[in-house]
Amino acid sequence: MLTAIRAELLRWRNTARWSWQGWRAAWRSEKSLRQWTLANAGSALLALSLDLTAGERALILALGLLVLAAELANTALEEVVDYISTAQDPRAGKIKDCGSAVVGMTALAAGVAWVVVLIG
Repeated sequence: MLTAIRAELLRWRNTARWSWQGWRAAWRSEKSLRQWTLANAGSALLALSLDLTAGERALILALGLLVLAAELANTALEEVVDYISTAQDPRAGKIKDCGSAVVGMTALAAGVAWVVVLIG
């Protein structure tokens, strides 16, 4: 039992370390991640300073994190496409455009949540 717990803790530590390495690598190379992080920080500050319910705050904060997650996934897709080939291919362009659309859709969802919370 103790061995299984130790193994899980080690797995968790490795997962956290690799996630942090991925964040740092994307932070260094992706201006859009830095921009979304700044926008997310502003959104979080506003959500925490306004008179919102816990559910409204949770929604705003969670959607902000989803925008960052989408940006990281988009970065990963772009890296994979560029790693496979630097040749121009319409499929590569479609992959990159779809990855960008994922970021756009999550950002739109966050914006819609803000509008609904502020109007409602």
